Amino acid sequence: MSAFVIVQVDISDPAQYEEYKKLTPATIEAYGGKFVLRGNPVEVLEGEWEHDRLVMLEFPDKKSATDWYYSKEYQAAKEVRSKGSKAKFLVIEN
Repeated sequence: MSAFVIVQVDISDPAQYEEYKKLTPATIEAYGGKFVLRGNPVEVLEGEWEHDRLVMLEFPDKKSATDWYYSKEYQAAKEVRSKGSKAKFLVIEN
């Protein structure tokens, strides 16, 4: 059963976030993941959206998704991200 990671991001330092974006793809691919969508802008059709960026990743299963998130490699990238943004990460099985 595939799993999706949905990320809401608020960017405070665009240069720092660009560094994070360079580090992340290889970590995702190592766990069988791929980007489904990666970017902005988000057009709100209903409700409110007050974030800078929306990202969706797809993994083969929930274990792969959580293994990626907690991996040593991603934790290093996460540290870079945290210096330039705040984010919410959600994992959902399909």
